[in-house]
Amino acid sequence: MKAKNKTVQIIKPTIGTEAERMIRVAAYCRFSTDSEDQANAFLAQVRYYSDFIQSQENMLLVDIYADEGITGTCMNKRKDFKRLIYDCSIGRIDRIYVKSVSRFSRNSLECIETIRKLKEC
Repeated sequence: MKAKNKTVQIIKPTIGTEAERMIRVAAYCRFSTDSEDQANAFLAQVRYYSDFIQSQENMLLVDIYADEGITGTCMNKRKDFKRLIYDCSIGRIDRIYVKSVSRFSRNSLECIETIRKLKEC
């Protein structure tokens, strides 16, 4: 059998890799009690995310979404959380930073549903 010369065509990406493009980033912060320690921790989170995201060359800070004094068990009362999910659904945000899953949601069902919704975005 005679071997055929095969040609390989390289197709370069048109969008670019994540490292090459600006990633639109948001952070979500929440605390649920009125104690001064919680308020200080909340402000520290906001400061940390602002500094961290702005220090990254490939990240663009869209916004820091924050619900103060609101429980994480029910999404209905969390105005900024709903605004965050909406902004993701219209394509404004590529990545969300959050301190822990419990800050994102304390209700397992709502957490799973929200993550599935975000995955569709």
